[in-house]
Amino acid sequence: MFVRTYAGAIVGIDAAAVAVEVNIAGGGLGMYLVGLPDNAVKESEQRIRAAFENSGERMSGRKVVVSLAPADLRKEGASFDLPIAVGILAAMGRVDAGALGGTMFAGELSLDGTLKPVRGVLPMAVRARDEGLRRLVLPAANAREAAVVEGIDVLGAGSLKEVMALLNGEAEIEPAVPGAAEPFEVAAGRYEEDFADVKGQALAKRALEIAAAGGHNVLMIGAPGSGKTMLARRMPTILPPLSPGEALETTKIHSVAGKIAAAGGLMTRRPFRAPHHLTSQVALIGGGQSPSPGEVSLAHNGVLFLDELPEFGRSVLEVLRQPLEERRVVVSRARYSVEYPANFILVAAMNPCPCGYYNHPARECVCSPGTVHRYMGRISGPLMDRIDLHVEVTPVAPQELSAATPGEASAAVRERVVRARAVQAARFIKRFYVRRFANNINRRMKGIVNKSSCTLRGLL
Repeated sequence: MFVRTYAGAIVGIDAAAVAVEVNIAGGGLGMYLVGLPDNAVKESEQRIRAAFENSGERMSGRKVVVSLAPADLRKEGASFDLPIAVGILAAMGRVDAGALGGTMFAGELSLDGTLKPVRGVLPMAVRARDEGLRRLVLPAANAREAAVVEGIDVLGAGSLKEVMALLNGEAEIEPAVPGAAEPFEVAAGRYEEDFADVKGQALAKRALEIAAAGGHNVLMIGAPGSGKTMLARRMPTILPPLSPGEALETTKIHSVAGKIAAAGGLMTRRPFRAPHHLTSQVALIGGGQSPSPGEVSLAHNGVLFLDELPEFGRSVLEVLRQPLEERRVVVSRARYSVEYPANFILVAAMNPCPCGYYNHPARECVCSPGTVHRYMGRISGPLMDRIDLHVEVTPVAPQELSAATPGEASAAVRERVVRARAVQAARFIKRFYVRRFANNINRRMKGIVNKSSCTLRGLL
């Protein structure tokens, strides 16, 4: 018997629809997986056999062929366990094959038949809706994450038995509802940190406000204890609230990376990522044997903070050139090529010298000029060129710190940033239409000139 159901394969931060075709016929024994599966997908046979036995079912004693189409798309991960198992059960006549229509399945099977959560269910839900499917069946732990997608029923099941009962009409599963999310404007003011906590440092705070308004990268240079990290962690609090489109795209990235909380729902606050200086190239930029977004993509629509910038490896810093220039990352390997968005604001901090007290108002630097020069030279010129603002952060004296009044709140600064971005957006739209009008005039004038030239040549 032949049956077909649907699954999803992650490609970048999106999902591609995969047709899971199962055919059971005589002429042999065993299960054969075709369609470019990776090792995790090939191992699904053993998980499915054990799950069947512990769910009161038995694998067919005939030849089982499972095809994952399209065959030229590499299939990775354990999310194919459930669609393959359901397809086999339908081909065996254990579940209603007609109930598979319009349904996408995703989930990893435990040996006892329970369903484990998987990565990337949010882009799978988007793909299922775009393909015209009416429901998505997945592990209950992933249900609220995928439920944010409108136009499709998301059904969360706890085990293979529950899925079988659903398909046979013996039980029903209520569609999951997304968690109650805060409005984006409200979530933008729900940070634990606030600019009001920073006393003094008027120059540095002004520089961060300019960076937030224009989307500029910024480098803070100052001695230890001057407040560089404190300032950087408050950068997201002055950025504009996420738009619904930005929230969906950001959440998709974190879903693919498996970093969505159990509560699910859209991310309503801009991300802040602060990787350690021992982070590898792959962890920073993304990729790996099984492609996954790196820190630059996890910081998409937010802030990437690199503390102690010269301590990062030279090769690690150089991979930042492309995302800083193109706002995207293209990871190319022998077997695959994926693209991840990486539109973030880079905030970096560093000491002015190895000891950290060069140009300090109260402490003496013990570094030689050559040592200072070599320390600053750890950061290449092309990378420095991509950092728009270089700010010197001077430590605030204890007397000034105790006498200083609380600084301006993040809400007030964020309001100015939002107004500045609105002015820039209006200016961009005006320039766009002026440029398009000028191009139309140029094309018309060029046509008139060409016609005149042809007429003149005919007269001569």
